[in-house]
Amino acid sequence: MKLFYSPSSPFVRKVMIAAHELGLVDRLERQPAAAHPVKRDAAIRAENPLGQVPTLITDDGLALFDSRVICEYLDAQGGGALFGTGATRWRNLAGAAMGDGLLNAALLARYEGAVRPEALRWSDWTDGQMSKVTDVLAVLDRTAPEFGDRVDIATITLACALGYLDFRYPSRDWRGDHPAAAAWYAAFAERPSLVATQPRD
Repeated sequence: MKLFYSPSSPFVRKVMIAAHELGLVDRLERQPAAAHPVKRDAAIRAENPLGQVPTLITDDGLALFDSRVICEYLDAQGGGALFGTGATRWRNLAGAAMGDGLLNAALLARYEGAVRPEALRWSDWTDGQMSKVTDVLAVLDRTAPEFGDRVDIATITLACALGYLDFRYPSRDWRGDHPAAAAWYAAFAERPSLVATQPRD
C-alpha cells in the first residue's frame, strides 16, 4: 500500500500509529508529499482531489482519505479492534471526533499565523479556534482518568492532538491547567508506536 506522507502531519501520524499498533507498518510504502493549503501538491491531487495527506492507495488501487477512513481500513486489514462495536464504537468515534476537532482548530490557527499574509490576519479568528482547543482540553482533563489502558481510535487521535500542541505550540502550557490529561498523555506517549512517529519538519 502507498501512503502519501508528511512527517509533520498529525493526521499522518494517526495513521502511522494505527499501522504500528496493528502490525501493518511494513506494508506501507511512504510517498513523500508536500501538501499545502495554497501551493497544492499535484501528485496527491492526482489521487485525491482534496490534495491532502494522508492519502492511502490500497493494493487494489483504491484511494482512501481522510485519516479516520484510512485507520478504519487498516483496522479491518489487521483484524484489530481500534474502533470496536456497539456502544464502544460510538464512544470511540466520539472521542476521535473530539481529537480531530482540536487538531483542525489548531491547524487553522497555525495557518492563520504561518501562511496568511500578515496584513490579512484576523486575531478574532485565531482566538476563536484556540478557544476550541481550550474547551477540548477541559473535557479531556475530566475524562482522561477513565481511559485506563485503552488503545483505540479515540485515544490515538487525542494523543496525536496533544503531541501536535507540543510540536507547533511549544510555549503553550496546556499541562499546567490539565494535570489529569497530562498524566495520561505522559504514559501513553511511551508506547513504541508513538515514540516511532514523533513529528518533525
